[in-house]
Amino acid sequence: MPNFAHVTPLALDNILHLRYVASSSQSTHSSNQIMRTAWQRLIRFVATDGRTLYGEPILPSPDFDLGNTTAGTGLKAKVIAGTDLFDTAGATKVSEEVVTVQKLLGPLAQQDVPIVRCIGLNYKTHIKEAGRTPPPFPSLFFKPNTSIHDHDADVVIPKIAQDDQADYEGELCVVIGKDAKDVSEAEALDYVAAYTAGNDISSRKLQRDPAFAGRVPQWGFSKGFDTYAPIGPALVSSNVIGDPAALHLKTVVDGEVRQDTEVADLLFTVPHIVSYLSSGTTLKKGTVIMSGTPGGVGAGLSPAKYLVPGTKMEVHISSIGTLRNGVKFA
Repeated sequence: MPNFAHVTPLALDNILHLRYVASSSQSTHSSNQIMRTAWQRLIRFVATDGRTLYGEPILPSPDFDLGNTTAGTGLKAKVIAGTDLFDTAGATKVSEEVVTVQKLLGPLAQQDVPIVRCIGLNYKTHIKEAGRTPPPFPSLFFKPNTSIHDHDADVVIPKIAQDDQADYEGELCVVIGKDAKDVSEAEALDYVAAYTAGNDISSRKLQRDPAFAGRVPQWGFSKGFDTYAPIGPALVSSNVIGDPAALHLKTVVDGEVRQDTEVADLLFTVPHIVSYLSSGTTLKKGTVIMSGTPGGVGAGLSPAKYLVPGTKMEVHISSIGTLRNGVKFA
């Protein structure tokens, strides 16, 4: 990993503070702007009758972690009726049909997500860990929707990335609920339908090593492989979450806590990100925005720890639940 030779710790802290204040001062919004979907929590699952459905889970207790759902849990859900998951006009409803969940999937299928937009270097702890200068603007890269992957499914590391470089990045994901273009920070959360946990799987040599990546960083190719964007266990509506900065993110790998940070550590806030990304560009309904990862990635450890077959990853976000995925090689 790079070091701090080109920037003193004090200067870095001052830059981070100024960026945070500038972003935070522009992110105020009124509560009546929060988007309100028909559901509070959205899961996608295979029911005991074999159907793949979307539903509103009936939580057995207020603090139940949907990521703990198994076939033996007996979780019930009300089936969502309608063709638009993000409808706010009443066409999509939470029906009275109650079914039992056999297997929990990711909350969105690949066809539900037009694209995944990702922000790099957006947690102050990660910027310090990488020895990088805080970016003046959000750094954007893309993952194709073919990278979207289910909760409780193995991430598949392709042959090109199996040589000590596959890594995890626990992230808060923002789900756009209606097309957004040129929106202000004050109105940005009106376009956010929900939040979920995500894991920005990355291949570090293909990202950072000029021998493999050419001009670096090479984010798009190294992070865009199939299965490299698992999300879940559920979408939780903006109405439930309120202020995303109040959330807490924790990533556990093989039982070891690797990342443990308040979302308030973001350099650029969620309203700032949504507003910035919508500048001159339409964020289509269903777009998933990965908002960045905190310090504690495998490449930043000493010695570095990369993903291998059998690795178990958990990304837990308060009020959302735990996204769980294993690892296997193609």
